[in-house]
Amino acid sequence: MNNETDTNKLGKMSLIGLVIGSMIGGGAFNIISDMGGPAGGLAITIGWIITAIGMISLAFVFQNLTNERPDLEGGIYSYAQAGFGDFIGFSSAWGYWFAAFLGNVAYATLLMSAVGNFFPIFKGGNTLPSIIVASILLWGVHFLILRGVETAAFINSIVTVAKLIPIFLVIICMIVVFNFDTFKSGFFGMTSEGMGVFSWGDTMSQVKSTMLVTVWVFTGIEGAVVFSGRAKTKKDVGTATVIGLVSVLIIYFLMTVLAQGVIQQANISKLASPSMAQVLEHIVGHWGSVLVNIGLIISVLGAWLGWTLLAGELPFIVAKDGLFPKWFAKENKNKAPVNALLITNILVQLFLVSMLFTESAYQFAFSLASSAILIPYMFSAFYQLKYTIEHRGRATVKQWTIGIIASIYAIWLVYAAGIDYLLLTMLLYIPGLFVYSFVQHNNKRRLSKGDYLLFALIIVLAIIGIIRLAMGSVSVF
Repeated sequence: MNNETDTNKLGKMSLIGLVIGSMIGGGAFNIISDMGGPAGGLAITIGWIITAIGMISLAFVFQNLTNERPDLEGGIYSYAQAGFGDFIGFSSAWGYWFAAFLGNVAYATLLMSAVGNFFPIFKGGNTLPSIIVASILLWGVHFLILRGVETAAFINSIVTVAKLIPIFLVIICMIVVFNFDTFKSGFFGMTSEGMGVFSWGDTMSQVKSTMLVTVWVFTGIEGAVVFSGRAKTKKDVGTATVIGLVSVLIIYFLMTVLAQGVIQQANISKLASPSMAQVLEHIVGHWGSVLVNIGLIISVLGAWLGWTLLAGELPFIVAKDGLFPKWFAKENKNKAPVNALLITNILVQLFLVSMLFTESAYQFAFSLASSAILIPYMFSAFYQLKYTIEHRGRATVKQWTIGIIASIYAIWLVYAAGIDYLLLTMLLYIPGLFVYSFVQHNNKRRLSKGDYLLFALIIVLAIIGIIRLAMGSVSVF
């Protein structure tokens, strides 16, 4: 990779596009009701402040580690490996990969469901016509990326700009019609004392509900980090991560807070999905709803492209580092990860076909993968803290601060996602144990005592999760 010319590498704008494009998917178009339905303006504001502190700290972790360890080109997975060994690194990559390709199944069905707003034959996203068209698009994206990651990233940047247009239009319209009395009447939300009456306990409960939404809306923050090996300049990776995160934070904050001054807080939970379309229709009429639904289709297409890039790139990088089978490390003449991308999209295709018969298998796997993607964030934050301790002689106050705050926040993310889900997530790692053992054997490396202890721990936690599932303590359907 080092002998590639700069023209074949990703510039700052492409990296920013990957970060923003990965974070703003279909969920952005429903965040107004997801956050504003159960919470008033005060709780939403507190929730965003806490999220901003935690996520900005995590973004600075990625920026700092990219600058301090430019040799770690796998980013989010390689930080776990560098800090805590091969098996932790492998497990982070394995969980992230599962979450990425299962997320693409969600994008495929969400896209067809959005198209169903215009063509009823696709309503629901899991009909036979929906799966056929989604499959055609899946392999269209596949062959686009095979033409070169840089080409796909450039198109992703264009799509990112296109999907921001309706979002900015909604924000501008909400600013124009914003009514302070409407905002003030629902500022405290619905509490046990009634609408608009402050209650500290109820406010904190509302804050928790908003935080559960923010757990997921920022997955994709690592978009630039995963592609650090393809960046023209390593410093661009950290800069793109911070710029992308702050941009999305501002967009989400404005969307959720301004909506409270446009529609009564008590009515926000009644908005049909996507709630952004309902808000713009409330302001400008039916054409606003049509425009936002078109924006939703563009947004999901862009997010699908961005996450396909991530899902194909990660196993390619891990294989180059010797922790995935070597077969995944093959590139084509355009430097695209041909084999990693192929197996990733075959798995997406299989889950798409399975949804014609039952959604249970996919819903179960996706519920587990959603928790799995948070684990690499946690180990990245831990590595920042460990690296700071190991180099405390030259460590700055900023490095200590972001390491501590990001670690606390990452632990909270895993906790907020649900301990029972975390237990069941261990099921995803069971097949990974065989893959890891196979790779280590091929590399003539023996499993350590620590590896065997972690194997046993994963199996025990998975069994506990299954028992709790059987007892009805947790449901993933």
